[in-house]
Amino acid sequence: MVHISQPFQYHNTIGQPSSADKFPKNTITQTQLDLLIHTIRTTPIVDHHAHPLLNWDNQTGKYPLLHITSEASGDAIESATTSLAHLRAVRQLSTELKCAPNWESVVAKLEAVRLDPDEPDIWGDWISRCLEGVHTILLDDGLDNKEAVEDLDWHTSYVQSPCRRIVRIEAIASDLIKHLSAGEFHDVQKAEAIIKDPAALKEFWENWAGSFDNAIKNAIDDPLVVGFKSVVAYRTGLDVAGKEPSGDAVQPALKEVVKKFLKVRTARLEDSSLNDYVIHRTATLIRDYMGKNHEEDIIRKPRKPIQFHTGLGDSDLTLAKASPSHLQEFIRSYPDVPMVLLHAGYPFTKEIAYMATVYKNVYADIGEVFPCISKDGQERVLMEILELCPWSKILWSTDGHWFPETYLLAIMQMREAFENVLCSYVLKGQIGWRAAIVLVQDLLFKNANKLYHLGLDFPKPEEVASRSLARYPNPSRNLTLLRELLNNTIEPTFVQICWNDYTALQRMRLVPFRKFMTLLEAGRSLDIGITKAVFGMIQNDHLIPSSSATGEYRLHPDFSSLKHGPVAGHISMHGEFREQDGFPVALCPRSLLLRSVEIGSQKGLGFLLGFEIEFLLLERVEDDSVVDRYTALKTDGHAWSVSKYYANPKINALLKNMVETLAQMDIYVEQIHAESATGQFELILPPYPPVQAVDTLLHTRDVMANLATEAGFKMTLHPKPFAKACGTAAHMHMSILPEADAFDAEKVTRHFYAGVLKHLRAITAFSYSNAASYDRAQDGVWAGGRWVAWGTQNRETALRKIEGSHWEVKIIDGLANPYFVASAVLLAGIRGVETEEKMVWDDCEMDPAKLSDMDRKELGISQMLPASVEEALRALQEDTEMVEMLGDELVERYVAIKKFEDEFLGKMGAEVRRLWLMERY
Repeated sequence: MVHISQPFQYHNTIGQPSSADKFPKNTITQTQLDLLIHTIRTTPIVDHHAHPLLNWDNQTGKYPLLHITSEASGDAIESATTSLAHLRAVRQLSTELKCAPNWESVVAKLEAVRLDPDEPDIWGDWISRCLEGVHTILLDDGLDNKEAVEDLDWHTSYVQSPCRRIVRIEAIASDLIKHLSAGEFHDVQKAEAIIKDPAALKEFWENWAGSFDNAIKNAIDDPLVVGFKSVVAYRTGLDVAGKEPSGDAVQPALKEVVKKFLKVRTARLEDSSLNDYVIHRTATLIRDYMGKNHEEDIIRKPRKPIQFHTGLGDSDLTLAKASPSHLQEFIRSYPDVPMVLLHAGYPFTKEIAYMATVYKNVYADIGEVFPCISKDGQERVLMEILELCPWSKILWSTDGHWFPETYLLAIMQMREAFENVLCSYVLKGQIGWRAAIVLVQDLLFKNANKLYHLGLDFPKPEEVASRSLARYPNPSRNLTLLRELLNNTIEPTFVQICWNDYTALQRMRLVPFRKFMTLLEAGRSLDIGITKAVFGMIQNDHLIPSSSATGEYRLHPDFSSLKHGPVAGHISMHGEFREQDGFPVALCPRSLLLRSVEIGSQKGLGFLLGFEIEFLLLERVEDDSVVDRYTALKTDGHAWSVSKYYANPKINALLKNMVETLAQMDIYVEQIHAESATGQFELILPPYPPVQAVDTLLHTRDVMANLATEAGFKMTLHPKPFAKACGTAAHMHMSILPEADAFDAEKVTRHFYAGVLKHLRAITAFSYSNAASYDRAQDGVWAGGRWVAWGTQNRETALRKIEGSHWEVKIIDGLANPYFVASAVLLAGIRGVETEEKMVWDDCEMDPAKLSDMDRKELGISQMLPASVEEALRALQEDTEMVEMLGDELVERYVAIKKFEDEFLGKMGAEVRRLWLMERY
């Protein structure tokens, strides 16, 4: 990232490491990881290389089912049952088929699926399951005779878009020999004469060569054909000559093929000159052929790729000659002809990575290894490709053939390998999570769509079918994070999973650590069922009229927020609420902030937030006969920034304990100082990305409150605990971090904060969320004032500009849900950048309240902030743009809860209400 301005930094406490030293460079939240995993699990596939499935009559008996994981044939296929690939396939198929995890049970269940006469739909349903997630298939139909397999239209009926053909070059050449032989050599004596007579052979050669050219041209013109395939690796090897062989060189080889055909009725190309010829002719025609459009104009057709089998194959292949590096001379001869090296070149994977990297027309396919090699091998193949090759040059295919299970296993195992490898890369900082999402979509869909000129629209998320959209935990990664946290420490007793509700009350569930570890190590889900009433209640658990205790959300712990505390024997993390199908709950405050950050990222904007925690320490009154349970500290002249509080050893020890305890949790306090009210202090946190900043704020408050209680004090965030003393705030600092060099720093900053100011009255509904908030919101007391205004280093304006994009939002207190406040500010600012909102407010250099009406008008200061919860909620509802950004459902629920809370609190007397809030905040 390139910073618009130097991010705000406070002076570090002497002797402490700076936050920059301790803050991890690559902080990934569980939700971001989930988005990547969700993309891996649901991205539709353009299967750019596969083969037709056997038809009903050939599904059993004639072709060994063991071929689903092995290229072996004959007696060698029997050994496949002891391969890692086979054992894994058995486990996965038995799970899908709900049968015993052994090969015999799998075979029996599959035979029942194929042959059950009473359930004709079972077979079709099974094929649909096996092809689930495939958007379209590019079928190489030269593997088997057409009578044994299903046709193109049949396959299309099981996918989202029409299937297309990949034409096998050698099959065209062989079929033409058969066809011309059947016509011209029906008379055996004539056939023998032509073979013996050079003139007759030449005539046959010319006829065959011309027919081959026409067949390739027809394929180029045919919209159903999107590419070509060569199996020269199986014939004479990939060491194809750099130049096209002459007719004189090819004719002897052609004669031998015809001889063999007349004897055994096969026309296999087994001479290098003949194989090289058909490949060169195909490449030449692709390069040079000019076709006609609908208006009969001569145009150059889009060049259709040639696929080459490389590496892994059956025993008919000479492996040494299947190394893709043999193709280099041929590739150099046709730099404008796209070529795809199939099957990951296994075991020559690094060779295809190299060749796809250095030749602009070469692409690397990583199919067939799924499911033919082990899990570790598959992940190694993916890593070897990505360690060198740009992902824009990589494609994926199933190489599915004969049996639908080959498609199913390939897809399942590919998605698993992608998840393990890419999540690891993201966590190590080798690729950003958003870039990894792009990588997945390119490899599985977009690269093939572009290369083969398919013209498909990438499906919208809601159009993607998926068996399960549930959250996908990564137990390995979570275990690593947990073990790192607990390294050389005493095993905790409890795990807290926390959330902040609509009244900013911090709530949590406790899970015994050993139970938690048992679930984690078993790879089981860690989410907890919570009633949907969670976002319909106020502090005393009373429900608003429109809410009920029916229904359930799932609270998912986010391991990226994992920390020690907030009390001894506990570790804790924040959670995110999701629906049963795994989608984020629209009402979840933390999900809203995650979405807001993602929206900013899509616009090229990143952010740092830093919070000031103002808090008040009170003496506890143990006398039950006294109504006021808390009294102000007895100090000698407490005032803003004075040093006299050090004279109180209990306070000095508490503040020291707070800083040291937080440091043990990798939270490094930037500053701490006395505020104006008696017993009031301010602790300043470092800047973090938004979600981490809010998570850290809430965790820090819990730590501080618990330490204060242990020390015999009551800590409160009440905005105005004493009518004649200074109020308590929770100011938020922020900087904008653009993710591209092209940003105009000054322009982006201006538009962003203009957007915030435009919606500031609505934002106040979140930042001043309680009637007590408005007791503090006064002019002339450094609280941000009551006007919609900004000023450079002006603490009497709602927004204080500090330097560059580093501004401070002053109109926030500790009764606000910080996820909501941060989201509202970010969304307003992002929309300002998007619409290039004009900054109609000028820099206010003094207290706006002390200006005349004319002076305020000249500065563009025309609106006052709301003066009550009711007015703030009304401003939110009337700001249709803000409602649209936040979501109608969330705003409606928030307004309902806040009105219910305001009515409930309004029935209390002022003193009862003050104590009631101090008990909870």
